[in-house]
Amino acid sequence: MQNLPAIQINQLEKRFARSETIAVKRIDLEICRGEKFGIFGPNGAGKTTLISMLCGIVQPTRGEVNYQLNGSSLTPKNTLSYIGYVPQDFAFFSELTPVQNLKYFGKLYGIKSQKLTEKIDLVLKRLGLEQFKHKKIASFSGGMKRRVNLAIGLLHDPQFLFLDEPTVGVDIQSKLVIMELLNELNANGTTIIYTSHHLKEAEDFCNRIALIDKGEIIGLGTLEELKVRYHANDLEDLMIQLTGNQLRDS
Repeated sequence: MQNLPAIQINQLEKRFARSETIAVKRIDLEICRGEKFGIFGPNGAGKTTLISMLCGIVQPTRGEVNYQLNGSSLTPKNTLSYIGYVPQDFAFFSELTPVQNLKYFGKLYGIKSQKLTEKIDLVLKRLGLEQFKHKKIASFSGGMKRRVNLAIGLLHDPQFLFLDEPTVGVDIQSKLVIMELLNELNANGTTIIYTSHHLKEAEDFCNRIALIDKGEIIGLGTLEELKVRYHANDLEDLMIQLTGNQLRDS
């Protein structure tokens, strides 16, 4: 299953209006079915723009993204129903409860009422939020909010799951729950595209990685392959070797 193509990216490029630089430069990439694929790079490298194009949030200037499921290509109209996106910023209504948020997003996904109720109970229980499901999210800890964010992205059982910093700002207990669930989803066939600044977590999680800088892929393969190729000790060492140690705040 893992050798079947899941996402084929051809000559993908993004130029933003009134910007002198190209955010993403004609990227060619294939992500296989069932992979845990990591995209890493310094601030401003183009990671978020690339992921936003893959999710259909941002339209590319040129190039295309093709999704395949069980060997068959998905139409652009059908693709979005198979995609789950969990952004780094919280994407929920904090004045509402988890149940109210999930009902709202479930309706947007088109999930029928009876099934939606079952799915909400299941995902909240799995993420350790069942006893808090009727409390306003504004009162939650950072780890609890991060788990609600994830629950929304998983509610419709996506086949392609995009994760942008899924464990940022969480305690170790929340991190363990989140990573355990992600590994479980992947073992059941979900293709995961992941980015994070937690490089040790990334080393343990990802099957294959792409390093991106200045809108281009500068390294692609398994971590072990890249470590051997560049004589690096770990992912942090590899990142410094390929992208330098200059600050990227601008």
